[in-house]
Amino acid sequence: MAGGKQSPRQKMVNLMYLVFICMLALNMSKEVLAAFGLMNVKMETSNAKTTASNDLFLESLGTKASEDAAKYDKLYKDAQKIKSMSQEYYDYLQSLKDGMIEGVEDPTDYQVMDKADYLNNHFFQGDNLAEGGQEFMKRINDYRTQIVKLVPAASQSTVKSRFEVGDENGKVEARDGSKQEWISYHYKDFPLIASLTKITALQADIKSTEEEALKSMLAGELTDQVSLKNFATSLFASKSAYYTGEKYDGKVIISKTDNSSTPVRAELTLDGRKLAAGKDYKIEAGGVKMLIGSGNAGDHEISGKLFFMQDGKEIEVPVKNSFATISKPNAALIAADKMNVVYRGVANPMSISIPGIPNNKVKASAAGLRQVKGSKYVMNPGKGRNITITASGTLPDGQRVSSKSEFRIKDIPRPSGALGKQTGSAKLPRKNVEISTIGALLEDFDFDLNLKVSGFKFKVPGQPTVVVKGNKLNGQAKSALKRAKRGSAVQIFDISAYITNNKSYKLKKVSPIVVEITN
Repeated sequence: MAGGKQSPRQKMVNLMYLVFICMLALNMSKEVLAAFGLMNVKMETSNAKTTASNDLFLESLGTKASEDAAKYDKLYKDAQKIKSMSQEYYDYLQSLKDGMIEGVEDPTDYQVMDKADYLNNHFFQGDNLAEGGQEFMKRINDYRTQIVKLVPAASQSTVKSRFEVGDENGKVEARDGSKQEWISYHYKDFPLIASLTKITALQADIKSTEEEALKSMLAGELTDQVSLKNFATSLFASKSAYYTGEKYDGKVIISKTDNSSTPVRAELTLDGRKLAAGKDYKIEAGGVKMLIGSGNAGDHEISGKLFFMQDGKEIEVPVKNSFATISKPNAALIAADKMNVVYRGVANPMSISIPGIPNNKVKASAAGLRQVKGSKYVMNPGKGRNITITASGTLPDGQRVSSKSEFRIKDIPRPSGALGKQTGSAKLPRKNVEISTIGALLEDFDFDLNLKVSGFKFKVPGQPTVVVKGNKLNGQAKSALKRAKRGSAVQIFDISAYITNNKSYKLKKVSPIVVEITN
């Protein structure tokens, strides 16, 4: 490519070839920078998750220390020291990273973070370390020395290797066999994003060291909740309600229901009356089995304390729970949510249930009746004057309960025509009549129906009647209105209206509106 006499065209081809090679090198460099950036983001995400996990470990160890100070108090204090020193060193490294990217417009544009100026100036001064470099080395050495004294023996070698800074003279062997300062070997003349990623890796080592120390201190005994003081109690029974005279077979349990949570004794009362062990209750695996009767209809409260052994000491857990006893029913309870009638053309909400029987085992039937959810139903009655609803179910003892209830069916009452919000008769200026909307209202009706007017007739004394489509005066009606004298009674009648969500239902004739023109 360099020998012989070359034509201008060949020289141009050679030049383009060199440019192409340079572009390949540049692209490779950008890809490497981007890879460092993505690795940095991934490690920062991991550090955040490890921080949250370590906080939970420390909280659990604190709970253990509050339960058994003799065993766990010193471990907890050492863990707090590790947490404090780790956080201080972590924050120092974070401040260093913040300074490195302070002048970068877009911290996610890794391909522009290729300069080494920041750490070269911050860490080094000629062949010596600048003040920033001296502090960096002091921080890592101090952290390694202090943490090794606190972590369990099994973790000490790992900590030393993680924060090792070369041999006893702080030097490492370079690829050419020469000795080089550890800090220079790792941070001098490196692209900004590479150094940033290395410092994030140091932060990851801090979090890993902290995590291993905390796990070792808890020695595999970490749980989400380790103290019985934090447990709540609840009642467990075969059903949620009991009949008068029926035996109540529920038991008081703590939220942790495995066999290891068996109380050693209990002090319980029922509605203030002390319960006797063996007669009214018995202790079994996971809680206390109740042997009491369900009592009279109404609410009943079981209260007192359960006692558990933990680390050689007796721990008490408060008990305060209630259950309800209801009278045995012989009929279903059916009631209309709105009134004692149901309306044609309306979705009438109904409540249908039988006390003592779950809603999913109650069957209700009638023409136009459908279940919405649980005890809630909707009735859409058809033709006729009455409708009968039948509800049935089977009680836990096998007895079948069935009941019927009859409701009257009524049509939607006659709507009132409305000019704006005024119905019947009104006195208004001519302009108000001209711009107002004609509507239809169901006054004092229990359902909120959306009615819309599709047309009406408009009559001004001495003028022909105008037929209007829609709910506002048209041009012909406005023209007639202009000829109305003061005191004239303008009529709006034969108003056609419909229910917006049920156009098939035919409403009764809408009452007219009479308006006296005041100007």
